[in-house]
Amino acid sequence: MTTSPDPTDRSSLTRFAWLSIAAALVTMGLKGLAYVMTGSVGLLSDALESGVNLAGAVMALAMLKVAARPADEEHAYGHSKAEYFSSGVEGTLILLAAASIAYEAVSRFRAPHRLEQLGLGIAVSVVASFLNLGVALVILRAGKRSQSVTLVANAQHLLTDVWTSAGVLLGVGAVALTGWQVLDPIVALVVAANIIWAGVRIVRGAVLGLMDTALPAAELDALRKALEPYLRNGVQYHALRTRQSGARRFVSLHVLVPGEWTVHDGHQLLERIEADLRRVLPNATVLTHLESLDDPASWDDMSLDRKETGLKETGEGGAA
Repeated sequence: MTTSPDPTDRSSLTRFAWLSIAAALVTMGLKGLAYVMTGSVGLLSDALESGVNLAGAVMALAMLKVAARPADEEHAYGHSKAEYFSSGVEGTLILLAAASIAYEAVSRFRAPHRLEQLGLGIAVSVVASFLNLGVALVILRAGKRSQSVTLVANAQHLLTDVWTSAGVLLGVGAVALTGWQVLDPIVALVVAANIIWAGVRIVRGAVLGLMDTALPAAELDALRKALEPYLRNGVQYHALRTRQSGARRFVSLHVLVPGEWTVHDGHQLLERIEADLRRVLPNATVLTHLESLDDPASWDDMSLDRKETGLKETGEGGAA
């Protein structure tokens, strides 16, 4: 039986961040050259977003290195949450780039600028776009395979850049065909709006991860289905809680068994339950707590903050 790789090991993923950095440098240079050739604010917006790609890739590299660190005394659950910081920073940089693009577009409305060498500028930008597309698909595949939110966010950003480039080229082409210079800043504003939407989605995903949001509904359903067979044997459970930290999932629940069961019987049951949950939810850390169906105190800890009970008088109440 093969074993899954450690989901907290991000050391092998840094090569994709380096690939993203290299692609950002090349495309930024190509798109900057296209802007110099044409004077198109749309192409300038494209070049600026490639600069954001570079900053995001550098951040991704740094956070992947942090996420690759093993658990230690100060971070007993590992460092995988560092990936959410990368996503959050990249999303914020995207929003800042969108603001810059919108400002430049409005300025161009006030002072129109004639575009030049459109054919050559478009050709250079197309080459850069295809380069971005290839790199984005490679990184997206790696991100999904490794369940890396950092790589997925970086790939989504690159794909957004590709669609943005397509829109910009459409605008520049429209100017070339019609001679209407106003189409260039209009397309730039549309590009800015698209970038804002992408940035908001990435920031939202990072915030949800940092807020310990529960696992998706499909994964929760899979957990509940795995627990159903045990309910037919007089066993119950409650306080099912889940969260995700990068590629690592965390699941905790309280399992209630008849009071006459021995500790050994209860422990064996928990072992089987944890194995079943890990089977349906790879890369999951499962924590279970055994309780007695016959003890009233077992029903006082279903909420996140346990209710106060009279068991403290025995000196053992806090350990239920």
